[in-house]
Formats: sequence, C-alpha cells, structure tokens
Amino acid sequence: MSEIAVAFDVDSIERALALDAKLGPGPEIAKVGLQLFSAAGPDAVRALRDRGRRVFLDLKLHDIPNTVAGAAGAAAALGAELLTVHAMGGYEMINAAVEGVKRAGGETRILAVTLLTSLDAYNLPPGFVSPFHVVVVVPQLLALATRAGAHGIVCSVSDLAMMRLFHKQPFYAVTPGIRPAGGATHDQQRVATVTEAVAAGSSLIVLGRAVTAAPDPAAALAAARAERDAALPVPQP
Repeated sequence: MSEIAVAFDVDSIERALALDAKLGPGPEIAKVGLQLFSAAGPDAVRALRDRGRRVFLDLKLHDIPNTVAGAAGAAAALGAELLTVHAMGGYEMINAAVEGVKRAGGETRILAVTLLTSLDAYNLPPGFVSPFHVVVVVPQLLALATRAGAHGIVCSVSDLAMMRLFHKQPFYAVTPGIRPAGGATHDQQRVATVTEAVAAGSSLIVLGRAVTAAPDPAAALAAARAERDAALPVPQP
C-alpha cells in the first residue's frame, strides 16, 4: 500500500493548522520541512501531533556524525515518525542518526535522501563524478543506507522503478516530485504522477503544491487518494 504525505511548506504554525483544517481528517502524514521548522521549530511538530497527525520531519540532516546523532535524538523525543538525512553524508553519519534515535528511546525511522529531484544529472554542482550515472550511484546509496541501518530512502520515481528491478530485497521508498498528469513541474527536474509512483512501488508518495496550492486542497487530496487507489494492484483471489 502506498501511503500519502502532504508537505506542510508554510511559514507559521497558524498556517500549518489552517492547512490541516482544510485537508480534513485522514490518514495522510504531515511532512514538516525546513520552511516550517525554521519558522516555528519543534512546536510545529507538537501542534500537528496534537491534531492527530503523524509527522514526517524532513530536515535532510548533513553534518558530522555527533551533531546528526544529537539532532536525530531530539527528533525522536518530539515523536517524529520519520526523519531524513542525506545519504551523501556517508555510512558513519547515517548510522549515527539511527543510534541517536535509539539512545533517545524513540521510534523515529531514518530515511536517507539519495539525489534531490531538483538536480539534473547532466548539470550537477562541482564535486560530483562526471559523467554522473544515476542508475549506478543511486543503488549504491541505497545499499549504503541499508547497511547503516536506515529504514529506507528518498528518491525520484524514475530512480525507484529501476532499483525495484535490480534490488530484489524489499525496501521502503519515499518519492517526492509528484505532480498531476500535465501539471506544472515548478523547480523539479524529475517528476512523476501518482499512478507512476504506485506502479514503481513507492511506499510513501509526497504531495506538495499539487495539493497545498490547489483552490480546494481537500478536493485535490481526495483526487490523489482516488488515483492512488485506482493504481493499486487488484488482490488475487
């Protein structure tokens, strides 16, 4: 079953709670990213959890292992269900996040971000291998994250479809960059529809402006749920 997360990319708790009210009740996870966390801090997580929302804390931590361990422990104490770190931070850093959660006595699951969907593999910043072969590097980052104890990865749908073919062991995959068919791509380079995400085996589909910037966010979310449900495999008798 592919779950849905909605990106609460707003600049205050008040706007986050207003968005939550517009969306209405549902099982969707609230993704708290850098904008909301920078504006409101841990109170944003607490406020959404008080409303009954599960929280995906998308901070994309990338620092020395000791610092990341401390931040992961703090996220666990807040009750975040998921927390992102950058896979490019390496084995020790990813593992430090996992251990930081354990030491805090929490249950937060660590997700390793592979390659941002806003990046173009043919036009990368200095320091990346050139030519950059996504089909080679992203599976290596998946293997690294798995060895380090991460619960799963964050990747584009286009990367996931390939990895599901060659990485036979089950793994949890979060897919951002989801847009309605024919919708604007905004600043994303590698996007996909909800149907394509389900077909690729996405565990958690992240919806942002396609829902939150819609005239009726609840209707947009309902349409995404319906598209997701229609794309799910029919159970065999």
